[in-house]
Amino acid sequence: MPKDIPLNERIIFALDVSTSEEAKQWVETLETHTKFFKVGLQLFLVGGFEIIEWILKRDLKVFMDLKFFDVPETVKLAVRTLTDKGVSFATVHGNDAILRAAVEAAQGVQILAVTVLTSLDEADIRALGFKCSVQDLVLSRARRAVEIGCSGVISSGLEAPMIRKELGNNFLVVVPGIRPAKNIDDQKRTVDAREAFENGADYIVVGRPIRDAADPVAVIKDMQAQIQSVLPRS
Repeated sequence: MPKDIPLNERIIFALDVSTSEEAKQWVETLETHTKFFKVGLQLFLVGGFEIIEWILKRDLKVFMDLKFFDVPETVKLAVRTLTDKGVSFATVHGNDAILRAAVEAAQGVQILAVTVLTSLDEADIRALGFKCSVQDLVLSRARRAVEIGCSGVISSGLEAPMIRKELGNNFLVVVPGIRPAKNIDDQKRTVDAREAFENGADYIVVGRPIRDAADPVAVIKDMQAQIQSVLPRS
């Protein structure tokens, strides 16, 4: 069954900027076209909950992408601080105990488990000591996250079809690393917006392709048209 997600929430714009003022300018520019914004480590360190509250007061949604990774009790307490903050999604990166602590503490926020960062490829994970493929590692982490009770996973669009085939549709797949063409930056496992949704994404997280465009709004509209073309019609 297709999820009831408005088209203007399917693209989460990544506010990966260095000041609250710049973040606010981007929100004001894009809020007519997309209602979901990501606050990551860079912005949170300068804007804190103040910038999150500012975004929420504009009747918009916030994805808090801090990738909590610490001993389970610390992660549990960190997630608990999000109670009543109005954040829709929060990311956690860790083993079963860490994910379980986050899920147990979550109240009103959906926990998304990071599988494998889109900036890593096969050579990178082997350098980290893993003896399996990226695909196997992503599927293993996604399966455990779903079993533990996470609301969804963060995965590249390349692994999304495998996750859907093996684990079904009763959880969220959020896909970063969206690039419109052959990529030359630090993202290694990328897809475009259309491919992400063809492969099973519920949301995509997009930063640089919009932020660096001559016409950011036009890029969003084009991506939304691509998304609409592949979503099931009600």
